[in-house]
Amino acid sequence: MRLVADVRRVVLLSLSFWMQVFGLAVLVLPELWYHVTGQDYDPNVAWWLGVLLLLAGIVGRVYQQGLSPWKEWLRIVAVAAIVFALALLLAWPSSAASLNDSPATEAQTLAIAVPFIAKEEGKSNHAYRDAVGIWTICYGSTRGVHANMLLNDQQCLDLLKIEVAQHRTGLHRYFTPSTIDIRLPATRDAAYTSLAFNVGPAGAGKSTATRRLNAGDVAGGCQALTWFDRAGRRILRGLFERRKREKALCMVGQQ
Repeated sequence: MRLVADVRRVVLLSLSFWMQVFGLAVLVLPELWYHVTGQDYDPNVAWWLGVLLLLAGIVGRVYQQGLSPWKEWLRIVAVAAIVFALALLLAWPSSAASLNDSPATEAQTLAIAVPFIAKEEGKSNHAYRDAVGIWTICYGSTRGVHANMLLNDQQCLDLLKIEVAQHRTGLHRYFTPSTIDIRLPATRDAAYTSLAFNVGPAGAGKSTATRRLNAGDVAGGCQALTWFDRAGRRILRGLFERRKREKALCMVGQQ
C-alpha cells in the first residue's frame, strides 16, 4: 500500500475544496428547498454562512500556493478583503436606494392599501358562507361573523382598516430593519400588505418576494409577488391580474 507523500497538503487542499462546495450549497439549497416545500428561513443566515465558507475555501487555496510567507499572507488578506467587500455590496442597499425610498408610516400605507384591497376583494354587507363554508362578511372578514349578520358600508370600511393594519404589522415582523427604513415607501408597503391580506402575513413574510426585498433586490421582490397566482396547480385569471397590479404598485418610483 502506497502512502500519501504530503498528507498535510492533501488534507488542507481537500478541506479548502469542500469548504467552497459547502459554501455554494448553503447559498443554493435554501432556494431549492423553498421551491419544493414552500418553507423558508432568514436569508441573512444562509448568505453570511455561505460567504464565510467560500472565503475560508479561497483563503485555504491561496495559502497552498507555495509562496514566501509574507507573500502568502498578503494574498490571503487581499482575497479576504475583496470577498468581504463584494459581500457588503450585495448585502447592503445602494446609496441611491436610500435617497429614493423613505420609510412609510402606517397611516400613509393604509391610505393606499385600504382602497386598493377594497377594490380587489369586493364587498358584501350581508354575511355569507365562502367556498369552504366559513361565514364571511364585508371585504373577506371572518372573525366573529355569524349567520344573518349585516354591516353597513362604513362599518365594513372601518373593519377593513383594522384588519389591513393587523396584516401589515404581522408582515413587518419578517422585514429587516434596513428594509423598513429604506426600501418600503408607502406604495411598496401597500403592495406587500395586499399580498399579506390575501395569503396571510406568514405566507407573504416567508416568501421569495420578502427575502429578495430584505436582500436589497427590490425589482426581484416585486416580480416575485406575481408568483402567487395559483389555486392548487391552476393559474387563476383573477389572481394573475391582481398580482400584476400589486407588482405595478410595488415598482412605483423604482428605476
